[in-house]
Amino acid sequence: MKVAVAGTGYVGLVTGVALAHIGHNVTCVDVDEQKIKKMQCGISPIYEQDLEKLMHENQERLIYTTDYKNAYKNADVIIIGVGTPERKDGSANLDYVYTVCNQIAESLQQDCVVVVKSTVPIGTNDEIEQLLRDNSAKGINIYVASNPEFLAQGTAVHDTLYASRIVVGVEDKRAEEIMHTLYKPLTLEPYNVPYLSTSRRSAEMIKYASNDFLALKISYINEIANLCKKLGANIEEVAKGMGLDPRIGNKFLKAGIGYGGSCFPKDTKALHWLSTCNGTELLTIKACIEVNKKQKLVLLNELINDLHCLEGKTIAVLGLTFKPGTDDLRDAPSIDNISLLLDMGAKVKAYDPIGIENFKNHVHFKLSNDGVKGTIDYYESIDETITDADAVLIMTEWPEIVNYEIGNYKKLMKEPRVYDGRNCYPLENTKEIIYSSIGR
Repeated sequence: MKVAVAGTGYVGLVTGVALAHIGHNVTCVDVDEQKIKKMQCGISPIYEQDLEKLMHENQERLIYTTDYKNAYKNADVIIIGVGTPERKDGSANLDYVYTVCNQIAESLQQDCVVVVKSTVPIGTNDEIEQLLRDNSAKGINIYVASNPEFLAQGTAVHDTLYASRIVVGVEDKRAEEIMHTLYKPLTLEPYNVPYLSTSRRSAEMIKYASNDFLALKISYINEIANLCKKLGANIEEVAKGMGLDPRIGNKFLKAGIGYGGSCFPKDTKALHWLSTCNGTELLTIKACIEVNKKQKLVLLNELINDLHCLEGKTIAVLGLTFKPGTDDLRDAPSIDNISLLLDMGAKVKAYDPIGIENFKNHVHFKLSNDGVKGTIDYYESIDETITDADAVLIMTEWPEIVNYEIGNYKKLMKEPRVYDGRNCYPLENTKEIIYSSIGR
């Protein structure tokens, strides 16, 4: 099939490359000429395991372009995978989605299924279909399908090819037939992905309900962890005991300093906003958002309580990205923590194996603010970062940090004071240092 994909971020690019991998001819469209030039040279604009490898392996079926008119006019399927960032009120900003829809309407020259992979509020696909039919050339049949993604950054390629499920929301038999043809290779060996067909609104809700449930699990286990620490229980033992119950499961029960990334923060806010607007406020989601906001700073507050004044203190921050395996900084706990450290006049020494350049280029929250008291410097090794530090804050559980020799904290720091937001080290290995973690 001839497929066009609008947007070359985590969702769009991974989807396009995966569809080329299973035999479709795919054109990836983006407005950013520099990104397109990179991809035409076989370079992925995002850090994602195995993505560049698949780009090279399937290059004969992949085209990268800014020419949306050519890409859309004769496509059998057009997939919308652009961002839906949150607005100040928590609602989803659909400007990019509707821009693409207008481009599709002016370009289409044949019947087409338009697939919305972007996370959008319930009912949006109905509006998109009406917009496309009202503004496209007469005689062209346009069908809209909701096809939410369930990938995780760092494992996005695997999560797409070996997905837990493919959910397709349609209102037309023809659209259902085309979507089933599109994804049929993934339902067969070696992938064997379950395929679920639903109504469009159900598909839209499945995405929000799934993401927000996982965010709830994280916030819940973090609150239990905080209580465990007060009462002398060990959250890792508690989580293991909970996870053995098949009704609960062991996924998303790892305590830490909160979730970040491109999905959970904005999707919880968007669903809460939507529920409030419809007179059925989801109080559990509201609490989830509040818990996560507080959780990000739980160890920094402990550090402040221990050292009292951080002005002039050297604080090493290990890990900048919101999770290992990605260079994504969106809603990463490191941002809030470093921002406050700089406000308090600390000398921040930062390390991340992948995310430093992204942090420098995209996070300007304090670096250009004349009122900032503190300073920040970046290092390429953990040894350099922690040397002469008064304290260490661990923000991301990169393997380099998890496998780091704990004795070096005592050897290199002014005082071996480690605040571990990801529970990287077994407690029995930390007796030679001043060590604080989550829920233990």
